[in-house]
Amino acid sequence: MKLVFLVYHDILDDRVTKALNDLKIDFYTEWEYVKGKGHNTDAHLGNRPFPGYNNVRMIAFTEENLLEALALKITDLNKIVERDDDKIRLFQVPLERIV
Repeated sequence: MKLVFLVYHDILDDRVTKALNDLKIDFYTEWEYVKGKGHNTDAHLGNRPFPGYNNVRMIAFTEENLLEALALKITDLNKIVERDDDKIRLFQVPLERIV
C-alpha cells in the first residue's frame, strides 16, 4: 500500500479534480489554503509578495495500478502547465496500515 500527497497551486484545483474524477478516485483528504515553498520554486504564502496558496490531497492506495494511472495523468497534466513552479507534485510514501 502507498500513501500519496498531491501538492499543487490552488489555481489548478479544477484540473486535479477532473483527473481524479476521470480515474474514479473519489477517496482523499484535502487541505486548502496551505502555505509553502518547494525546491527551486516560488513561495505560495497568500500575501502580496508571494500570492496564492497550495492545496494538498492525501490519497491512500491499495491498488498499485490505480496509483500508476494517477502518476501518468499527473505527468500529462504537468506537460501543459506553463511554469515549472506551478507543476503538480506527487509525493509517494509507504503505507503500512489502514484501520
